[in-house]
Amino acid sequence: MKWVLIGIAGLAAIIALVAIIGATLPRNHVATRSLALRRSPEEVWPVIMQATAASGVPVDVVESDPPRRQVTRVKDTEKMFGGTWTITLTPSSTGSTLKITEDGWVGNPIFRFVSRYVMGHHATMDGILKDVAKKFGEQPELSGT
Repeated sequence: MKWVLIGIAGLAAIIALVAIIGATLPRNHVATRSLALRRSPEEVWPVIMQATAASGVPVDVVESDPPRRQVTRVKDTEKMFGGTWTITLTPSSTGSTLKITEDGWVGNPIFRFVSRYVMGHHATMDGILKDVAKKFGEQPELSGT
C-alpha cells in the first residue's frame, strides 16, 4: 500500500510540475514549415486542400485565393486551442514552394507543455506536408521555424 501511495504522490508531483512549467510558457505561438515540390501550384493545391480538410479540426475559411493562398481559423467552439493557418503556394523554378504558418494559442497549461515539448507546434503541419510529398512520390525536406 505504501508503494501505491508513493506512486500516486510521484504522479501528482509530475503533473503539478508539468502544469507549472506550462503556465510559464507563452499562450501564443507562431510556427512555420515549408516544402519544396517539383509540381506546379495548380497540381499541389487540390492535394493540400484535401490533406488539411482531413485533419479533423473544425475550421472556417477566412480567405481563399486558389492556387496561391488560403487562411483558415479554428472555430470558436474549440476552447482548448485556436488560431489561424495560412497556406501559401509560390511558383519556383523547379515547381513550387508550399508553406504553412500557424499563428495559434494553447489555453490549458498542461496541453501547452505537451504542445511545446512533447508533440511540438509543428507536428500536424509536418504530417500533412509529408503526406503531400508522398502523394507526389517526393522526399519531404521540410524547413522552417
